[in-house]
Amino acid sequence: MSDMSKIKEVRSRTGVGFGDCKKALDDAGDDIEKAIEIIRKQSAVKAAKKADRTAAEGLLAMRISESGASGAMVEVNSETDFAARNERFVEFANAAVDWVLEHGEDQMEGLEEAREQLVQIIGENVSVRRAVRFASHDGEVGGYLHANDKLGALVETRGADDLLGREIAMHVAAMSPMVVSSHQMPAGVLGAERKIYEAQALESGKPESITKKMVDGRLRKFVAESSLLDQAFVREPSNKVGDLLEQAGAQCVRFVRFEVGEGLEKKDEDFAAEVAAQLD
Repeated sequence: MSDMSKIKEVRSRTGVGFGDCKKALDDAGDDIEKAIEIIRKQSAVKAAKKADRTAAEGLLAMRISESGASGAMVEVNSETDFAARNERFVEFANAAVDWVLEHGEDQMEGLEEAREQLVQIIGENVSVRRAVRFASHDGEVGGYLHANDKLGALVETRGADDLLGREIAMHVAAMSPMVVSSHQMPAGVLGAERKIYEAQALESGKPESITKKMVDGRLRKFVAESSLLDQAFVREPSNKVGDLLEQAGAQCVRFVRFEVGEGLEKKDEDFAAEVAAQLD
């Protein structure tokens, strides 16, 4: 029988259950390092088997550096919201955003072992769906994460203090602009919108001279409503975001907005089903 102290050590280093640790030690002849290696291999196999399961729940994690010159945000997904509230899942999300802040979003392979281990612990597919790091050389990075960690935004500004940076990030999270300024709107997006408005205008049966003005007007409205600087500030709708920044002598360089599960098909499961999923 494996010594209890060895089981405790393996469990503290891997996070898996008591029974799995004991079995791994038995298979490894009570060698702690060999037992941990067995568990890691098992984690990789389980992760591979669950990789095709839809993971559309989860949470966001965000970190801003002490200097305010850089910041990172990640979306970590699970199959159920129940699993996303697991303490180990939250710890992994925080570790992931720390990793991205230090190494950038192009070095995600460094998280794979920890991800596979988490899959074994919670019994669900886990993925770091997307991650971003802003590193500014002459500006500031601010962020806003909604209370339930499902919605967040990261912004890079120049000349803005911490409060204004957070306010702009909060606005981005709430109003979901597509671009910073109207001239950045992709031509492909404008073309697609114009076709929609032209089809609608034709159905009106009005003369071409009038429908052209209708289309142009709707397109201008779409661009204004989709451009950060032209949007009415969510806290003070009488002011545009661009005016707010200008008054502060600041500008917004770029932003990114994440919403958990955005664009993914979510499973319709009740709480009982989520609990049952943990026992699978």
